[in-house]
Amino acid sequence: MSPKNLNASSKTHKFLLNYLKDKQTFQIYKKFEKDIKLNEDFIVAVSGGPDSLALCFLSKIYSIKKDLKVKYLHVDHKLRNNSTKEAKFVKLLLKKFSTNVEILTWVGKKPKSNIQSVARDKRYALMINKAKKLKINNILLGHHKDDLVENFFIRILRGSGLNGMVSFDQKTNLKNINLIRPLLKFTKTNLEYITKKVFKNYVEDSSNKNDKFKRVKIRNFIKNLELEGLDKDKFNLTIKNLRFANESIKHFVEKNLKDNSTNSNVNKFVILNKNFFLQPEEVVFRSLTEVLKSVGKKYYSTRGKKIDKLIYQIKNDNSFKTTLGNCVIKKVNNSIIVSKEC
Repeated sequence: MSPKNLNASSKTHKFLLNYLKDKQTFQIYKKFEKDIKLNEDFIVAVSGGPDSLALCFLSKIYSIKKDLKVKYLHVDHKLRNNSTKEAKFVKLLLKKFSTNVEILTWVGKKPKSNIQSVARDKRYALMINKAKKLKINNILLGHHKDDLVENFFIRILRGSGLNGMVSFDQKTNLKNINLIRPLLKFTKTNLEYITKKVFKNYVEDSSNKNDKFKRVKIRNFIKNLELEGLDKDKFNLTIKNLRFANESIKHFVEKNLKDNSTNSNVNKFVILNKNFFLQPEEVVFRSLTEVLKSVGKKYYSTRGKKIDKLIYQIKNDNSFKTTLGNCVIKKVNNSIIVSKEC
């Protein structure tokens, strides 16, 4: 880097670090720094809303202090007429803070139903593909404490079990890329404060007010519950306690997989013995789900109803052969053999 560029970079860093002189901004940043504990280069997903812009600022300060490289990505889904205009606005807004945003565009046919879910999957796919090209293993996402509550109610409506209701972890892995949510201990109010203080502006996503989307309906429902006395701190404590229970179940799932399944690396199949299916119902369900995900090389789990049907078949049929989750499942005597479907 030339002396001129170094000098410009130093001035930018000093300009950004000056925001930490504000007491509330400094307290939010110190909490962020304490929780993230990341010593590798990373990518930040930028939507342009107040949550992601706050993440941009906090992560930029973190990268300066830790001397890490950071890349910023914005996905233009092309789902709204003004999406490209918004993408350019975000790029120009962050350019003022010496932050370069690369715009990734979703090209192709758009869904007519389940739009937000499909868009999320496509967004992750585009960013993960870019992360692999850049050889960066970490992507930071702007989910915050309020999203935990929304996610809980959405999963209830989907009929999720305990694992689904509380599985909004700070760090997950998708296709060997870490998806990190460093803002889960922050409220939306905290993040809006940062964004208004630093950027003075942000993108208003019109879909956030469109109650045809399930998430928006849930958000409005939660607001009504707050008017009736919902205490979010107590609610988060409930989620925390449910997570403790969930971790206990995970322990027994791991034990069941270790004690009652055998992996054949040569022939690439898994053998499940009789004791595998003599555990508590939830342990059997989760254990079998994990086996199918592992053997079938799939990130998303097979639907619960299909797993339940398979377990019933295993326990009640003397012999059978079926396919599920990109796997072939065959019963031989008292054992189950799971292999990848060709």
